Amino acid sequence: MPLRALAAHLRRYLLAGVLTVIPLWVTWLILAFVFRQLSALSLPWLLWFSTRIQQEVPVLSLFLRDSRFQSALAVLLSLLALYLLGAFATRVVGQRLVALGERLIQRLPLVQTIYGGTKKMLAALSQPPVGVRRVVLISFPSRDMKTLGLVTRTLRDHRTGRELAAVYVPTTPNPTSGYLEIVPVDQLVNTDWTMDEAMAFVMSGGAVAPDDIPFDGEATPLP
Repeated sequence: MPLRALAAHLRRYLLAGVLTVIPLWVTWLILAFVFRQLSALSLPWLLWFSTRIQQEVPVLSLFLRDSRFQSALAVLLSLLALYLLGAFATRVVGQRLVALGERLIQRLPLVQTIYGGTKKMLAALSQPPVGVRRVVLISFPSRDMKTLGLVTRTLRDHRTGRELAAVYVPTTPNPTSGYLEIVPVDQLVNTDWTMDEAMAFVMSGGAVAPDDIPFDGEATPLP
Protein backbone atom coordinates (compact mmCIF):
# COMPACT_ATOMS: atom_id res chain seq x y z
CA MET A 1 0.00 0.00 0.00
CA PRO A 2 1.44 3.42 -0.98
CA LEU A 3 2.45 5.69 1.90
CA ARG A 4 -0.16 8.33 1.03
CA ALA A 5 -2.95 5.75 0.87
CA LEU A 6 -1.77 4.24 4.16
CA ALA A 7 -1.82 7.68 5.82
CA ALA A 8 -5.35 8.34 4.52
CA HIS A 9 -6.46 4.89 5.70
CA LEU A 10 -5.05 5.43 9.19
CA ARG A 11 -6.48 8.95 9.42
CA ARG A 12 -9.96 7.82 8.42
CA TYR A 13 -10.18 4.99 10.93
CA LEU A 14 -8.51 6.95 13.71
CA LEU A 15 -11.06 9.73 13.22
CA ALA A 16 -13.89 7.18 13.23
CA GLY A 17 -12.50 5.73 16.47
CA VAL A 18 -12.26 9.16 18.09
CA LEU A 19 -15.83 10.05 17.09
CA THR A 20 -16.99 6.75 18.56
CA VAL A 21 -15.10 7.13 21.83
CA ILE A 22 -15.83 10.80 22.61
CA PRO A 23 -19.58 10.42 23.37
CA LEU A 24 -18.85 7.38 25.54
CA TRP A 25 -16.01 9.23 27.26
CA VAL A 26 -18.13 12.34 28.00
CA THR A 27 -20.96 10.15 29.29
CA TRP A 28 -18.52 8.29 31.52
CA LEU A 29 -17.06 11.53 32.88
CA ILE A 30 -20.50 12.87 33.80
CA LEU A 31 -21.66 9.62 35.37
CA ALA A 32 -18.35 9.20 37.23
CA PHE A 33 -18.64 12.75 38.62
CA VAL A 34 -22.21 12.12 39.82
CA PHE A 35 -21.16 8.77 41.26
CA ARG A 36 -18.26 10.33 43.19
CA GLN A 37 -20.43 13.12 44.57
CA LEU A 38 -23.16 10.75 45.72
CA SER A 39 -20.58 8.42 47.21
CA ALA A 40 -18.91 11.28 49.11
CA LEU A 41 -22.20 12.13 50.83
CA SER A 42 -22.54 8.81 52.62
CA LEU A 43 -19.00 7.47 52.73
CA PRO A 44 -18.02 9.14 56.07
CA TRP A 45 -21.12 7.70 57.75
CA LEU A 46 -20.42 4.28 56.30
CA LEU A 47 -16.86 4.34 57.63
CA TRP A 48 -18.08 5.49 61.04
CA PHE A 49 -20.61 2.66 61.16
CA SER A 50 -18.05 0.03 60.13
CA THR A 51 -15.75 1.24 62.91
CA ARG A 52 -18.51 1.05 65.51
CA ILE A 53 -19.39 -2.56 64.69
CA GLN A 54 -15.80 -3.71 64.30
CA GLN A 55 -15.77 -5.43 67.69
CA GLU A 56 -19.29 -6.91 67.58
CA VAL A 57 -19.47 -7.93 63.90
CA PRO A 58 -15.90 -7.99 62.54
CA VAL A 59 -16.87 -9.82 59.33
CA LEU A 60 -19.48 -7.21 58.38
CA SER A 61 -17.10 -4.39 59.34
CA LEU A 62 -14.40 -5.84 57.07
CA PHE A 63 -16.93 -6.24 54.28
CA LEU A 64 -18.02 -2.60 54.59
CA ARG A 65 -14.39 -1.47 54.32
CA ASP A 66 -13.94 -3.22 50.97
CA SER A 67 -13.43 -0.38 48.47
CA ARG A 68 -15.18 -2.32 45.69
CA PHE A 69 -18.36 -2.51 47.72
CA GLN A 70 -17.99 0.69 49.70
CA SER A 71 -18.62 3.22 46.93
CA ALA A 72 -21.62 1.39 45.50
CA LEU A 73 -23.26 1.11 48.92
CA ALA A 74 -22.50 4.78 49.65
CA VAL A 75 -24.24 5.81 46.40
CA LEU A 76 -27.30 3.70 47.25
CA LEU A 77 -27.45 5.21 50.73
CA SER A 78 -27.19 8.73 49.29
CA LEU A 79 -30.00 8.06 46.82
CA LEU A 80 -32.13 6.63 49.61
CA ALA A 81 -31.39 9.66 51.80
CA LEU A 82 -32.32 12.05 48.98
CA TYR A 83 -35.56 10.13 48.38
CA LEU A 84 -36.49 10.24 52.06
CA LEU A 85 -35.57 13.92 52.24
CA GLY A 86 -37.78 14.68 49.25
CA ALA A 87 -40.67 12.71 50.74
CA PHE A 88 -40.24 14.46 54.08
CA ALA A 89 -39.94 17.93 52.53
CA THR A 90 -43.31 17.54 50.80
CA ARG A 91 -45.09 16.87 54.11
CA VAL A 92 -46.48 19.70 56.21
CA VAL A 93 -44.00 19.17 59.03
CA GLY A 94 -41.13 18.94 56.59
CA GLN A 95 -42.18 22.14 54.82
CA ARG A 96 -42.23 23.96 58.17
CA LEU A 97 -38.77 22.71 59.07
CA VAL A 98 -37.42 23.68 55.63
CA ALA A 99 -38.94 27.15 56.05
CA LEU A 100 -37.33 27.42 59.50
CA GLY A 101 -33.96 26.41 58.06
CA GLU A 102 -34.30 28.97 55.27
CA ARG A 103 -35.05 31.72 57.78
CA LEU A 104 -31.85 30.81 59.62
CA ILE A 105 -29.89 30.83 56.35
CA GLN A 106 -31.21 34.30 55.52
CA ARG A 107 -29.32 35.63 58.55
CA LEU A 108 -25.99 34.54 57.07
CA PRO A 109 -25.07 37.15 54.41
CA LEU A 110 -22.81 35.15 52.07
CA VAL A 111 -24.65 31.84 52.52
CA GLN A 112 -28.00 33.53 51.97
CA THR A 113 -26.81 35.04 48.69
CA ILE A 114 -25.60 31.71 47.29
CA TYR A 115 -28.56 29.67 48.59
CA GLY A 116 -31.18 32.24 47.64
CA GLY A 117 -29.80 32.76 44.16
CA THR A 118 -29.57 29.02 43.46
CA LYS A 119 -33.09 28.38 44.71
CA LYS A 120 -34.57 31.20 42.68
CA MET A 121 -32.79 30.00 39.53
CA LEU A 122 -34.11 26.46 39.95
CA ALA A 123 -37.61 27.77 40.64
CA ALA A 124 -37.44 29.97 37.55
CA LEU A 125 -36.37 27.07 35.32
CA SER A 126 -39.06 24.75 36.71
CA GLN A 127 -41.96 27.13 35.97
CA PRO A 128 -42.36 28.82 32.58
CA PRO A 129 -42.74 32.61 32.67
CA VAL A 130 -46.06 34.21 31.79
CA GLY A 131 -46.55 35.35 28.21
CA VAL A 132 -43.40 33.88 26.58
CA ARG A 133 -42.03 30.49 25.74
CA ARG A 134 -39.37 28.90 27.90
CA VAL A 135 -36.95 28.05 25.05
CA VAL A 136 -36.30 30.94 22.65
CA LEU A 137 -33.80 32.18 20.11
CA ILE A 138 -32.09 35.56 20.49
CA SER A 139 -29.73 37.51 18.27
CA PHE A 140 -26.37 36.84 19.92
CA PRO A 141 -23.53 37.71 19.60
CA SER A 142 -24.61 39.67 16.48
CA ARG A 143 -27.83 40.46 14.64
CA ASP A 144 -26.98 37.93 11.90
CA MET A 145 -26.53 35.07 14.39
CA LYS A 146 -28.93 33.43 16.79
CA THR A 147 -28.38 31.32 19.86
CA LEU A 148 -30.58 29.23 22.09
CA GLY A 149 -31.72 30.83 25.34
CA LEU A 150 -33.89 29.96 28.33
CA VAL A 151 -36.24 32.63 29.62
CA THR A 152 -36.08 32.73 33.41
CA ARG A 153 -38.38 35.69 34.06
CA THR A 154 -39.89 38.82 32.55
CA LEU A 155 -39.12 42.39 33.60
CA ARG A 156 -40.32 45.86 32.70
CA ASP A 157 -38.36 49.00 31.94
CA HIS A 158 -39.24 51.47 34.69
CA ARG A 159 -39.12 54.47 32.33
CA THR A 160 -40.68 53.25 29.09
CA GLY A 161 -42.69 50.30 30.39
CA ARG A 162 -41.20 48.07 27.69
CA GLU A 163 -41.42 44.37 28.55
CA LEU A 164 -38.07 42.65 28.89
CA ALA A 165 -36.95 39.06 29.43
CA ALA A 166 -34.02 37.66 31.41
CA VAL A 167 -32.55 35.03 29.08
CA TYR A 168 -29.96 32.52 30.19
CA VAL A 169 -27.71 31.42 27.32
CA PRO A 170 -26.04 28.06 28.17
CA THR A 171 -22.68 27.17 26.68
CA THR A 172 -21.69 23.96 24.89
CA PRO A 173 -21.06 21.27 26.10
CA ASN A 174 -21.46 22.40 29.72
CA PRO A 175 -24.87 24.09 30.12
CA THR A 176 -24.16 25.05 33.75
CA SER A 177 -22.01 27.94 32.52
CA GLY A 178 -23.23 30.63 30.21
CA TYR A 179 -24.38 34.22 29.77
CA LEU A 180 -27.28 36.21 31.12
CA GLU A 181 -28.87 38.58 28.61
CA ILE A 182 -31.71 41.08 29.08
CA VAL A 183 -33.66 41.08 25.83
CA PRO A 184 -36.84 42.93 24.83
CA VAL A 185 -39.69 40.43 24.69
CA ASP A 186 -40.67 41.60 21.21
CA GLN A 187 -37.22 40.50 19.97
CA LEU A 188 -37.53 36.91 21.20
CA VAL A 189 -38.03 34.20 18.61
CA ASN A 190 -40.25 31.61 20.27
CA THR A 191 -39.72 27.90 19.75
CA ASP A 192 -41.80 24.87 20.65
CA TRP A 193 -38.78 22.99 21.97
CA THR A 194 -38.93 21.36 25.38
CA MET A 195 -36.26 21.81 28.04
CA ASP A 196 -35.01 18.27 27.34
CA GLU A 197 -34.64 19.04 23.64
CA ALA A 198 -32.83 22.30 24.42
CA MET A 199 -30.39 20.62 26.81
CA ALA A 200 -29.72 17.79 24.34
CA PHE A 201 -29.05 20.39 21.64
CA VAL A 202 -26.57 22.31 23.82
CA MET A 203 -24.73 19.31 25.28
CA SER A 204 -24.35 17.60 21.89
CA GLY A 205 -23.06 20.70 20.16
CA GLY A 206 -26.16 20.81 17.97
CA ALA A 207 -25.92 17.20 16.81
CA VAL A 208 -29.09 16.17 18.69
CA ALA A 209 -32.01 18.47 17.91
CA PRO A 210 -35.44 18.61 16.28
CA ASP A 211 -35.27 18.85 12.50
CA ASP A 212 -36.91 22.29 12.36
CA ILE A 213 -35.85 25.53 14.03
CA PRO A 214 -37.54 28.95 13.57
CA PHE A 215 -34.33 30.78 12.65
CA ASP A 216 -36.14 33.23 10.33
CA GLY A 217 -39.22 33.33 12.50
CA GLU A 218 -40.79 36.62 13.49
CA ALA A 219 -39.71 37.88 16.88
CA THR A 220 -43.11 38.27 18.48
CA PRO A 221 -44.20 37.34 22.01
CA LEU A 222 -47.03 34.99 22.79
CA PRO A 223 -50.30 36.64 23.80
